[in-house]
Amino acid sequence: MTDLETYTKKVAQQAKLASRKLAVATGEQKNAWLRLSAARIRERSGELTEENKKDLAKAPEYGLSDAQIDRLRLTDERLEGIASALEEVALLPDPIGEVIGSNSRPNGLMVTQVRVPLGVVFFIYESRPNVTADAAALCAKSGNAVILRGGKEAFHSNMAIYRLLTETLEEQGLPKHAVQLVETIDRDAVGHFLKMDEYIDVTIPRGGKSLIERVAGEATMPVIKHFDGICHVYIDQNTDLEMAKDILVNSKCQRTGVCNTAESFLVHAAIADEFLPIAGKTLIENGVEIRGDEKVRALIPLAIAATDEDYRTEYLALKISAKVVDDIDAAIHHINDYGSHHTDVIVTTNLNAARQFTAEVDSSAVIVNASTRFNDGGEFGLGAEIGISTDKFHARGPCGLKELTSYKYIAYGDGQIR
Repeated sequence: MTDLETYTKKVAQQAKLASRKLAVATGEQKNAWLRLSAARIRERSGELTEENKKDLAKAPEYGLSDAQIDRLRLTDERLEGIASALEEVALLPDPIGEVIGSNSRPNGLMVTQVRVPLGVVFFIYESRPNVTADAAALCAKSGNAVILRGGKEAFHSNMAIYRLLTETLEEQGLPKHAVQLVETIDRDAVGHFLKMDEYIDVTIPRGGKSLIERVAGEATMPVIKHFDGICHVYIDQNTDLEMAKDILVNSKCQRTGVCNTAESFLVHAAIADEFLPIAGKTLIENGVEIRGDEKVRALIPLAIAATDEDYRTEYLALKISAKVVDDIDAAIHHINDYGSHHTDVIVTTNLNAARQFTAEVDSSAVIVNASTRFNDGGEFGLGAEIGISTDKFHARGPCGLKELTSYKYIAYGDGQIR
């Protein structure tokens, strides 16, 4: 335990020192590092795939499913995707130093509000090896040092990517410890880092609900997070039924195991008789199990009875809950009560209904006439994201470069005294 305490404190202290140097690095330096790292990933793809094979060989010990093993696998195509993602981040505007606002006071004092890094990010994730490169790129580009804690199932792959990224940092004159990977799979290490608010400015967990709950419960620094993705599609009485069906099916079926997939849909009573048989048929053809209220089951005979818990469940599978509502007010009330404030959609041709829905639904992303699957950093034009937040402080929705920054006031005077 003493050794683990010593190790984690050393990593955190190194990150803090590196963050101060990285905060004043130039955009040219950071972009050159990203481009060089992309080139090295292409050059050393064989080395990376060999390390990845070690993780694949151990996968059965961890009880990974075939789908999880596939997500773990690094192929030449996936390595090219990692390299391309680094180059895409290099193309994004550097947020650091941006003047957000300014004003000249009557006494001549010039007050500016300037974007600055958060400092040190502790990023915990249970995901594919590409997340190691993505998170490092976003954090360093936004001027933050990052401590990466990946899942044990990808340890060798993550280490190989991490070694390459730190080599190229030094070659560009950037602090080596701007990117660090926790080199132990001991779960207790996480607990130590979560208590180091004197060194770590923010923690970002990305993974299952149990991981995020643990982090939120133990962290002594701010946490950017979301717990569930209980996302809704509401079909209004004024709507294009074909468009509504397509949006609902895409929201549920395009990719089921992610946080912005639809887990529930609501239908206005005025169109339920017409819409539900059409939607039900298409969902069932796509392998979706529907759990609905009495009205839903009457119109979709293959639907099974929904419990109250079904409406509060993130299935992450080919299952969806459904309910008929009397009006838009009932839909909004249901979503705000049962949802997770992640992503909610209205399908309507009525502008007033769209305005009411977007104003009253309390979620990180509220979408009109498009799939829930668009709540994503890339799709929203952020270039990339480190995660999605359902909190209101300090970031909400997809978190890209700007969400990894704060600001400070810089005032310029010429001798003013108060």
